[in-house]
Amino acid sequence: MVRLPLTPAEVERGARLGALLRQARGERSMLMTALEAGVSPETLRKIESGRVATPAFPTIAAIAQVVGLSLDAVWAEINQPGRDAEPVQAGSWRA
Repeated sequence: MVRLPLTPAEVERGARLGALLRQARGERSMLMTALEAGVSPETLRKIESGRVATPAFPTIAAIAQVVGLSLDAVWAEINQPGRDAEPVQAGSWRA
């Protein structure tokens, strides 16, 4: 299977996602966040750094739940071109 290169918009959205999750994690360690979300610390590091611009939906959902972000908030933040991710208030989890 050949994977097509990511578009600039996908790369930008991945960077915003990573910044948003990193900010929402706050002082919590990457290791503890990853373990609670059921992902490897390396996966979380790659997502937060933007190296994985299109992570799987269940991965995003699990991390968002651990850091207290709703998927609605994540979607709204990452789909605003030209805007740096700003901290989103942790809210109730909505699937």
